[in-house]
Amino acid sequence: MYKMLSIFIGVRFSRARKRTGLLSFVSTISMLGVLLGVMILIIALSVMNGSISFLRNEALKSVPHLTATSPTMSAEWPRYAEAFLGNASVLAIAPYVQFEALLSIEGSTEFIQVRGIEPALEQGVAGHTGDRAREALSALDETPNGVLLDSRLASRMGIRPGDELTIAALDRLLRRSKSAPQAFKVLGYADFGAYGGGNIVLLNRGEALMLDGNAQTLLRASLDDVFSAERVKRELDASNQVLGIAGIEFETWREAQASLFGALAMEKFLTGLMLLTIVAVGAVNIVSTLVMAVAEKGPDIAILRTMGASRGTVMRLFMVQGGVSGLIGTTLGALLGVLLAFNLAKLSLLLEQAFGWLTGNSNVVFVSHLQTQVVWSEV
Repeated sequence: MYKMLSIFIGVRFSRARKRTGLLSFVSTISMLGVLLGVMILIIALSVMNGSISFLRNEALKSVPHLTATSPTMSAEWPRYAEAFLGNASVLAIAPYVQFEALLSIEGSTEFIQVRGIEPALEQGVAGHTGDRAREALSALDETPNGVLLDSRLASRMGIRPGDELTIAALDRLLRRSKSAPQAFKVLGYADFGAYGGGNIVLLNRGEALMLDGNAQTLLRASLDDVFSAERVKRELDASNQVLGIAGIEFETWREAQASLFGALAMEKFLTGLMLLTIVAVGAVNIVSTLVMAVAEKGPDIAILRTMGASRGTVMRLFMVQGGVSGLIGTTLGALLGVLLAFNLAKLSLLLEQAFGWLTGNSNVVFVSHLQTQVVWSEV
């Protein structure tokens, strides 16, 4: 009964008009502090989530969902691929080799990363999807001595489809091998994302092995859910033991880009922690408002005590009053934060068009097109 009494009177105190203008002002400021803190926190976390999602998608254009390595991979990759495809989460498997090389064209040189692939199998695991990418991979499969260039590499060196270039494996150059660089014809471009290094060159795996016979063959897997990579890795390890396949090591996309995603996770945590201080300041202001309210409600408290209300009952009613203020501020802040987060990209474009503001340099990967992603569990 006394608890219900505390709630009833606490709500009435919250709705009552303050006798002093100072108390009313401080109460409003406290509520606005909580509102703004929650709103900014949701917006900031949504922007961070959008940025992380975008960067993850960019990284997955060049980084496999799951990579398998083994000393015997070059000879036995078809058997391994068949075993891995037995896992329901594995959509496709493709072998590839990768090594450093030197590209030369018309007197210009560039250190590149050669990736030798099986074009027919690559279409199932490639992060650079789309009709143009499929057509380019088909052309690579059908054309001897053809190459596909990273679009940023081609733009930087002014290379166009149909141009001829030469590639020499860096390992052979360092060993001063007498083998001559091999000539290739540019068939087109591919998008390897912001974290592909801007220097990837695709060619047939057999031709890549002719450039560097010591290159190790690896298997890359495409998964139905990129976030299940750790689970699939454990399942494949267990199934390999059952099948008697030994010596295979797996690396997930998170492990391959651990420094990037670790830094982003830490940045998100610290951003949220700093913005929580704004909410904490608003909460402290609510407490100070309650202290002033106790002084103002002295006569009312005396009446309640005379009627038999205990100290605990009086304390609870003021806690209810403060809780109502905090709840209103938090609810309105959450609603406004979610609303602004969903429309932040449109608002930034409107501001840019109206005032000529720039949200970022177009040469910077993700700042030039603001993205947000609301995670309801964080709200």
